[in-house]
Amino acid sequence: MRTAPSARSDEITLGDVTVTRVWEYYGSVEMTPDTFFPESSPDTWEEHASWLEPHFVDAETRIVNSAIQTWLLRSEGRNILIDTGVGNHKDRPYSPVWSRLDTGFLDNLARAGVRPEDVDLVVNTHLHVDHVGWNTYLDGRTWVPTFPNATYLMPKADFDFWNPANEHRPRLGRGNQNVFEDSVAPVHEAGLTRLWEDGHTIDGNLRLEAAPGHTPGSSVVTLESGTDRAVFVGDMLHSPVQFVEPDANSCFCEDPAAARATRRRFLSWAADHNALVVPAHLGGHGAAEVVRDGSGFAVKGWAPFAPHAETSKDAR
Repeated sequence: MRTAPSARSDEITLGDVTVTRVWEYYGSVEMTPDTFFPESSPDTWEEHASWLEPHFVDAETRIVNSAIQTWLLRSEGRNILIDTGVGNHKDRPYSPVWSRLDTGFLDNLARAGVRPEDVDLVVNTHLHVDHVGWNTYLDGRTWVPTFPNATYLMPKADFDFWNPANEHRPRLGRGNQNVFEDSVAPVHEAGLTRLWEDGHTIDGNLRLEAAPGHTPGSSVVTLESGTDRAVFVGDMLHSPVQFVEPDANSCFCEDPAAARATRRRFLSWAADHNALVVPAHLGGHGAAEVVRDGSGFAVKGWAPFAPHAETSKDAR
């Protein structure tokens, strides 16, 4: 792993792939650790407070901090986005933290040198509210694809699970209400989606793998280029406390047993291959290399991405 020649604090290079962090939001998610991670031990949060605070939990309020960000990968001449955040102007009556945001995400993407029409591929690791929002934008009164020249890779299992016509009863309850209609269906109706199952090779450096548990279709992107390895794990974990306690699920995992098994499988692979673990929502330095540590894992080293200050509430 090395920093890019530009020495930008939001960009690193892994083999032949450039990875850029594109921010949408960083700050409170209005949940305490015991609500967000009900299976985690309070003692773990206290024992590791020296590095969990302030990026991952607020020392005074004991509220969890989280990042909403997109990973921009430049690989084999293509611009690839991993997850697209919350999006603007979207009505989320049962997820008020993410309702009707008005952020400068597309400006941040432009600062990374990419316009919407330059995006070749969008990977939605799963179809939760905070991973598909910028799939579309509001054009007048119509939701239209934000990235008109892109193919959107979506796991078929999640596409079927979140389709309201199938009447599933998710653990998230109504938290994903309106998401399929305004952020998934318009892209599919435009003929831009590719629904995949089991696995999908993106290019010589990148591969999608099924990682069920958090949702039925949750997936990860593994990067293997030169001597570098990384795994973009979406919501396989939300906090680095899950390195220490890999069996501690978030409150949003649809299949708790499968989520634990998936987390251990990919953290074991990362530890054995010296791979960077890149979750969707870590603030601070955003990603880490891990090593085995007893029944769990420990942070070997953080990625060189710069931390981000809390987003102003005016952007919400």
